Parts: sequence; C-alpha cells; structure tokens
Amino acid sequence: MRKMAITATAVAAAAVLALSACSTPRGGGEETEGGAGFEAGSVIGVALPDKTSENWTIAGALFEEAIADAGFEANVQYAGSTSPAPDQQQQISTMIEDGAKVIVIGAYDSKSLGAQVKEAAEAGVTIISYDRLLEETENVDYYVAFNNFKVGELQGQALLDGLEAAKPGGPWNIELFSGGPTDPNAAVFFNGAMSILQPKIDSGDLVVVSGEVDVKDTATDGWDPANAQDRMDTILQGSYGSTELDGVLSPNDTLARAVIQSVSDAKKPNIVITGQDSEAASIPYILDGRQYMTIYKDTRKLVAQTLDMVTAISEGSEAETNDTADNGTKEVPTFYLDPIVVTADNAAEVYKDNETLFPLTQK
Repeated sequence: MRKMAITATAVAAAAVLALSACSTPRGGGEETEGGAGFEAGSVIGVALPDKTSENWTIAGALFEEAIADAGFEANVQYAGSTSPAPDQQQQISTMIEDGAKVIVIGAYDSKSLGAQVKEAAEAGVTIISYDRLLEETENVDYYVAFNNFKVGELQGQALLDGLEAAKPGGPWNIELFSGGPTDPNAAVFFNGAMSILQPKIDSGDLVVVSGEVDVKDTATDGWDPANAQDRMDTILQGSYGSTELDGVLSPNDTLARAVIQSVSDAKKPNIVITGQDSEAASIPYILDGRQYMTIYKDTRKLVAQTLDMVTAISEGSEAETNDTADNGTKEVPTFYLDPIVVTADNAAEVYKDNETLFPLTQK
C-alpha cells in the first residue's frame, strides 16, 4: 500500500478534539481502473451531513488540514439543520460546478443524492462514499469506512458480556435503540447486533419488555439524543414500573448518554449499555461504570485512508481496496478498517496514542 499519511501538523491541529469516527462485507477485494489523474491545487470537495455527533466535526477539521497538506484545495461543507438533504444536494452540485475533481460524501440521506452523483459522473468527478454508503446508484466509485456490521456484532456481544458479569445466569430485561432512519449505517449496526442478540431473545434469555424489536420501532430520528431520551422515558413509564431494566443496546455514545439520563431520572439502578465513537464526554461514564463499553473508530485513520484514495486518483492510479459493499445497485470497491471494543479494563491501552482521550483515562 502506498501510504500518504496525514501530517503531524494536521493531526495535532485536530487532536484537540476527541478522535473517533462514525455495510457489511459482501465479497472479495476489488479495484477500479485508474484514470487520467489531476494536478496539484485541484479542488477536493467534502460534503458532510451535520454536526450532531462529535465525529463529523472532527472529520471536517481533519479533512481541511489533510487536503491542504496534500497539495489540494479543500471545500468542506456541512448540510444545514433545517433542510439537510436539499442543502447537501445543492452543495454537491456547486462543488461540481466549481471544478472539484473528487467529492467525498458522508451522506445525510444515502438515497437522496442519485441526481447529484450522476451529474458528477457525467462531469468526470470521482465520488468516494465516506462512512455512509451511497445507496441505489451506480455512480459511486469507492467506499471507505469502518466495518459497521462488525461494529454491531461487537456491541451485541459486549451487551451479553456485560449483562452476564452484572447478573450471572440471567434472564435479562433489555431495550433496543437504533440510529437515524436516513442513515444506512443505522440498520447495519442494528442488524449486526441482532445477529448476536436474536438467538438469546428467541431462547428467552433476553426479554425486550416493550416488545419493540424492529429497526423501525427502535429508530432515533436524526440521531437526536432528545428523541432517544423521550423514547426511553416513554418505555420506562409504560413497561418498567416495578420491572427491573438490565441493559440497553445503544448504537452510539451520544444516544447512550441520553438513555442513561432517562434511567437516572427514573431512579433506576445503573444498567449495562453499549455505545460507539469514543466520544470524550462518554469516557468518564465508562470508567465509572455508567456506560459499559464504546467502539473506537479513529477518525484520523479513516480520513488518512480517504486521502490515500484521493492521492492515488490524482496520480491516475487505482485506489487500494480490500472488499466490496453492495449498495443495492452495484458492488462498490471498498476499504474497511477494523473497529475496537473499549471498556474500563482496556481504555488506557487503547487510547494511549490519543492525546485527548488518554488523559481522561488517568482521572
């Protein structure tokens, strides 16, 4: 692999933030054919969905620095909060008009950008799906992400491990949460977790007291923590008057903290709850036992891998991939990175190279 690492300056500038990022493998690795390449100073567009989660804010800062350090001009845009899908459509169209050679897209709505990526293809622009796979379009060239089905599997297994440690032998009463319905990763996380949890639900070892076990019933619009807290409040009031709640599957740290707040407000004991993204605000929760685990997906590595792709494309070469992902229309050449489970037991070791998160493990 021809490695173009993000410079120390770029990483240091963004490391003041907590560093974690937010498709299941479908087959063997695949590479697209190289193109004509493009010159230094060319525009590289980056379209990101929102700033509701720490990882997107971190990604934007890292992309700004890394693209400039690689010798290109960065155009990083976030969709607005009022009408994010139309905003992102317009932003991508403007990037094409402005001559972007590559557009990296972390989609707000993975199915809403078909016209824009077709326009990009017609203009000779390379499209890289970042973290979220663009769906139902042939006009996506690459996908780069952590293996999100594996993330779900790790969350599901960690929930079982935490429940067994807290209450050996079970059975355990749990509730399930998933992410925003417009985010294709939300269903992938959930399905990965349910591949582990469903057999235990079927056997009666796990009991979902509310009965809400479908991804649609468990969804959290916009990944908004207020929506997660409201739903947890409703579930506790309707299903857990005198019933003990043992655990919750939460797809990320932001929603986990919202659920923890709801449980605390209801004067319920600490529960076993999962998370993802290694957000700085959640590290104290993990260390003191309020949150059982998180997933570390180092955004520095994800952005660096994306810049490897951009640099290869600029040189007229093929970008390296190690898998493919099915977007409903094509098998997209993909590079997957591996996620890491973090608990109180291994947090210091996992974060030892992270200048923001490691100090939090020492308090």
